[in-house]
Amino acid sequence: MVTRTASCGCGQLSIRVHGEPLGVGVCHCLACQQRTGSVFAALASFRAPYEVTGTATEYVRTGDQGSRFRFRFCPVCGTSLFHTEEGRDGSVSVAVGGFADPQFPPPQDSVYDCRRHAWVQLPDGMAVYEKDPR
Repeated sequence: MVTRTASCGCGQLSIRVHGEPLGVGVCHCLACQQRTGSVFAALASFRAPYEVTGTATEYVRTGDQGSRFRFRFCPVCGTSLFHTEEGRDGSVSVAVGGFADPQFPPPQDSVYDCRRHAWVQLPDGMAVYEKDPR
């Protein structure tokens, strides 16, 4: 079974996940843009269990459809590394950049396309949703 470790910029916080991603996607919503400081977030979801090393600060945000997301970030360097959705204890979403692996599987889905910057080009064959399809 594949094991991957993602870490923050300073190395204080890391998460180890097992198996292939359940899914890889990008989100263009305004909250993800503000949270990452980029024009989108690239995320990969994995099944539990997962192991966290280090100390994380948490921020809880309510999504457009009422779901509550618990974001964990490094209190030293500020990297937003992973998050969970309350009520969905079986998975975790990890920032793809935290793996620092250029061979990481590409995204299959793009959500909140209504907020995508016009100059951002998506790969051919990607499923695109105006908002969150869930």
